[in-house]
Amino acid sequence: MALSAQQIPRWFISIKRSSLITAAQLRNHFQRPGQTWLHGLSAQPQVSSDNCFLQWGFKTYRTSSKWNNSSQFTKSSGQEINSAQSTMLPSVNEQSQKIPIFDSELSLEGLDDVPPLSPLQPVSEQEAVRIIADPPLPPDSFTLRDYVDHSETLQKLVLLGVDLSKIEKHPEAANLLLRLDFEKDINQVLLFLKDLGIEDSQLGAFLTKNYAIFSEDLENLKTRVAYLQSKNFSKADITQMVRKAPFLLNFSVERLDNRLGFFQKELELSVKKTRDLVVRLPRLLTGSLEPVKENMKVYRLELGFKHNEIQHMITKIPKMLTANKRKLTETFDFVHNVMSIPHHIIVRFPQVFNARLFKVQERHLFLAYLGRAQYDPAKANYISLDKLVSVPDEIFCEDLAKASVQDFEKFLKTL
Repeated sequence: MALSAQQIPRWFISIKRSSLITAAQLRNHFQRPGQTWLHGLSAQPQVSSDNCFLQWGFKTYRTSSKWNNSSQFTKSSGQEINSAQSTMLPSVNEQSQKIPIFDSELSLEGLDDVPPLSPLQPVSEQEAVRIIADPPLPPDSFTLRDYVDHSETLQKLVLLGVDLSKIEKHPEAANLLLRLDFEKDINQVLLFLKDLGIEDSQLGAFLTKNYAIFSEDLENLKTRVAYLQSKNFSKADITQMVRKAPFLLNFSVERLDNRLGFFQKELELSVKKTRDLVVRLPRLLTGSLEPVKENMKVYRLELGFKHNEIQHMITKIPKMLTANKRKLTETFDFVHNVMSIPHHIIVRFPQVFNARLFKVQERHLFLAYLGRAQYDPAKANYISLDKLVSVPDEIFCEDLAKASVQDFEKFLKTL
């Protein structure tokens, strides 16, 4: 009884596995000049002279038009087709236009022997239409966003929390990142920073500010850390300094040594006080020295502080060394000349220079309106300059002004 085309797959699966040939043998057996092979293997039927059954290969589908139109196949396989018909098997012409996939029990080990497709292997027009090529990289761009999909380095930096939108504002830095290999150039720097004490959650913000650290030699970075340790900076001190001043390790040992020597000599501080000063404000080692020199002159010549008074104030509030000159003079003028607070009291509470001037003015005027603007510690109802500038409005009104917040707000509307 003849087998229908629909019965062939079920009939084929019932054949012993040992009688099947591997996928690699199928390709060698069936491939002919002029044929195009998609994805490695075809799906052409062939009648075996030894086993007298239909053999198949793996393929999504094949059209029977190739079989009917190939003159080489007709000449070489005529006898095989007649033999197939004599065994009551359907001829090729009786098969459907497309041969569907069916589950095969071929061993997957045979697929491992199939060589990979060559990039020079010819493809048909239909296959060429289905090929989707990646868009080419732009030769020039104003943003790193165009390169993120193609750069593993940029992708991993984004995962670390690096803000590429800030780095791309500096073309040299952006070009540097595009040339770097993450495993060879960046990973070792990340391990160094983690050993130094920079946490994973802090790496993104650190590298966004100091992307130039990738251009530094790793041995130089280690040498600078060793120098700070030789000056009795603890590991916790170094970690805090690097976190607050990300560019610290970009400076040479000579630069760091000169800066430490400058502050110790200019301010006439001890080694310990100099070390404590730069730990609290490490940007003193990385920033310009001009504001520092200018402020030292302002304190001595314009504001009239003595050298020991300056030492006391800057060791208590290091930011006074880098504060804005205009803000310093305006704050001192109001506190000293309007509020009538002498130098020695200002020296005791130098944090007044860190406060906002309008806040000091508003509170002083409100206290003066209430008759409570008394800043002499030797007299009754003394108002501490520290509390005047540091406490919130609620505590200021309740403890110092002895009034309500609503009264204070109404007074501010009259100014």
